[in-house]
Amino acid sequence: MELKEYIASGILELYVYGSLSETENEEVAAMAKKHPEIQAEILAIEKAILALSSSFSPSQSVENYAKIKEKLALNQTEVIPFTPKRNWAQYLGWAAAVLLLGGIGFLYNKLQQSNQQLVNSTVEKTKTNTNLKQIELEKKALETNLAIIKDSNNTVIALSGQTVSPESSAKIYWNKETQTVYVDASGLPEPPKGMVYQVWALKLNPLTPASIGLLDKFEDNSQRFFAVNNTAEAEAFGITLEPAGGSITPTLEQLYALGKV
Repeated sequence: MELKEYIASGILELYVYGSLSETENEEVAAMAKKHPEIQAEILAIEKAILALSSSFSPSQSVENYAKIKEKLALNQTEVIPFTPKRNWAQYLGWAAAVLLLGGIGFLYNKLQQSNQQLVNSTVEKTKTNTNLKQIELEKKALETNLAIIKDSNNTVIALSGQTVSPESSAKIYWNKETQTVYVDASGLPEPPKGMVYQVWALKLNPLTPASIGLLDKFEDNSQRFFAVNNTAEAEAFGITLEPAGGSITPTLEQLYALGKV
């Protein structure tokens, strides 16, 4: 706590009034010894209290009043000593200030907690909305894929695993009228980092491959269902593993799946 905050806290007034505990008194005394500003403030408070007390005292002492009475021959008049009252209002004011500061601190903490709860609630709501949108997108993609699979106009070509990966498989859905081609790559393993699957439409005699697309962002496609470029004529389809960006000609040593129309 800075010196200004310490002085403004009201603890020095309570120290002068004698309202602190022994430990608190020792703490204030140590602070006053260490910091001249605090010592000066304590002296100022004491002077203010003395001045305040004097303002409530009679302007003349009892002895002076007796001398005046004697000169005026007012000896028969009884002097009633006046005892200054304690300034309880000031004590109550400081106590109210302390309670007010405590109440403000409590309300501030509550406000901070409420703000944090609001932030957390907003973050959770954003996450929920994002998840719902993602689910909606996946649902639409699934509906589209199912429509393609069920379309009787599509020719289904099964691609079986080859030497480099016998357990691999894939399916081609080819609409010869619209020439559109879709690839179900759910039977292929995830490609290594820096590699990508490339799809080829093949003519067999002589063997002439034509690239019809890359299966990009494989790990992000949860259904492993891809649309590739159209093709008018193909006698077979193959899928090879190529460096990122694809190759001009297929790497036959990395032929993962192959199937005839």
